[in-house]
Amino acid sequence: MTSIAANLQAVRARIAAACLAAGRSAESVQLLAVSKTWPAASVREAAAAGQRAFGENYVQEAADKAAELAGLNLEWHFIGPLQSNKTRPVAEGFAWVHSVDRLKIAERLAAQRTAALPLLNVCLQVNVSGEASKSGCTPEQGVGLAAAIGALPSLRLRGLMTIPEPTADIARQRRQFALLRHTLERINTELDFRLDTLSMGMSDDLEAAIMEGATIVRVGTAIFGQRDTTT
Repeated sequence: MTSIAANLQAVRARIAAACLAAGRSAESVQLLAVSKTWPAASVREAAAAGQRAFGENYVQEAADKAAELAGLNLEWHFIGPLQSNKTRPVAEGFAWVHSVDRLKIAERLAAQRTAALPLLNVCLQVNVSGEASKSGCTPEQGVGLAAAIGALPSLRLRGLMTIPEPTADIARQRRQFALLRHTLERINTELDFRLDTLSMGMSDDLEAAIMEGATIVRVGTAIFGQRDTTT
């Protein structure tokens, strides 16, 4: 078994254990393998171990990998900051976009998604920690933005995503994730929406995220290892 396969097995075991502790089915949480900066060969190893959904942050890198691995029938999720001038390749090449943080981006994705493709699944990114360095709308803006994005053609607003402030404090982790869940519940109540996705939780905090209702956890380091930041 390769190290990536072994790591995937370990992460899936963590998800299953967290779901058991939360009284949830393990099938209620999807594992998104964050493959940004890792080569196509690493993605191929993960795919051979049964992983199908991969998250990427950089448009050109993702496009290159998707082309090289086209025969594997993988599902590509864009999870990084998205600039207006980069929306077309994302609209055309991805199944999901988790990082929609303003209406302008959603409008461009809707306009550029070809009718030959299925609806583009999108999540509204919410800044639950209030950090100035983080993208995302405020929780208070969530209802209004969800209403506007949900009315656009070619998109299917699925739910919310967040990247919380890193902390080893489990209680603080859970409070931040709970704020995202409460925002989704408010949207579903006030707008009579049926948002079903909470994209939250990474390698260091996926257990807390699952306890607060995560349906997609985005895991990179625990699967692929530490990235080399010296190059």
